[in-house]
Amino acid sequence: MSDIIILGIESSCDDTSASVLRNNVMLSNVTANQTVHELYGGVVPELASRAHQQNIIPVVHEAIKQAGIDKKELTAIAFTRGPGLLGSLLVGASFAKGFAQALNIPLLEVNHLQAHVLAHFISEGTSDESHPEFPFLCLLVSGGNSQIVLAKAINLMEVIGQTIDDAAGEAFDKCAKVIGLPYPGGPHIDKLAKNGNSKAFVFNKPQIAGYNYSFSGLKTSFLYLLRDQEKENPNFIQENMCDLCASLQSTIIDVLMVKLRKAATDYNIKQIAVAGGVSANSELRKAFNEHAQKYGWTVYIPPFTFTTDNAAMIAVTGYFKYLNQDFCSLSEVPFARVTKTF
Repeated sequence: MSDIIILGIESSCDDTSASVLRNNVMLSNVTANQTVHELYGGVVPELASRAHQQNIIPVVHEAIKQAGIDKKELTAIAFTRGPGLLGSLLVGASFAKGFAQALNIPLLEVNHLQAHVLAHFISEGTSDESHPEFPFLCLLVSGGNSQIVLAKAINLMEVIGQTIDDAAGEAFDKCAKVIGLPYPGGPHIDKLAKNGNSKAFVFNKPQIAGYNYSFSGLKTSFLYLLRDQEKENPNFIQENMCDLCASLQSTIIDVLMVKLRKAATDYNIKQIAVAGGVSANSELRKAFNEHAQKYGWTVYIPPFTFTTDNAAMIAVTGYFKYLNQDFCSLSEVPFARVTKTF
């Protein structure tokens, strides 16, 4: 069987990304970030879609160039169909459809969340790579999603738990904004927390049934603490910045890990992965390694390159779909919301 060369296109939020894979081996992975959103403390959908329109052609061109191939060598094109911002998704989907038609090659639609899970199957060409064995659990945590995914097979995944309100990454970013940190706030909190006391402050930990999450109460608890303390000391935030970050981070990670432990016990699964933007958090990675030692888990933590939105994860998912001949028609349109299975 000849090599399968997949071009992946990711445009679900504010990163325009293109990647080329030969089978599951990454040849290139190019991403254009949008710094304009820092001015607004969050992603502005209209600005995001406009930036995608500007970025997508040069990004795809550079990905093909770095891969060292000709576009005529492409076997198929994979694109993010959803979930995400509809305006952003439409740019990537439209480009992928047009490019596939021009080259007369198949089109592969990819669920963004499934792709995050399958990022663990990307090969960078090194000899010591490993990937989870099915079935495994994946904690998928980002600015828009907090889920526990039961991965039964490449093409069969079930969301067994998810946030009923805000995502963990959203809690990081919104709390960071309140204490004056730039967007995105998660990395800044992670950095400052290294010099703080994680037990300095106690925040609300919502008690939600099953494997579901909730972070709205935690955000409210954080806000109330600031309000009450600033009445007594207007400089409270600046004087306690590192402790606030450490305590907040510790609470969010504890909430995440409690439900993941429960799911791992109930399903009797010790193959445990983490994915999504929040998986770059140093304390969450530390918690995974500690759980591996304490509970006998085999854990899979992605390289930092594959934690944020990237097209390599789209391309590898497209590769597996190509093997199953799971092609997409030109009539398929993007979708904004998540589903329970994918």
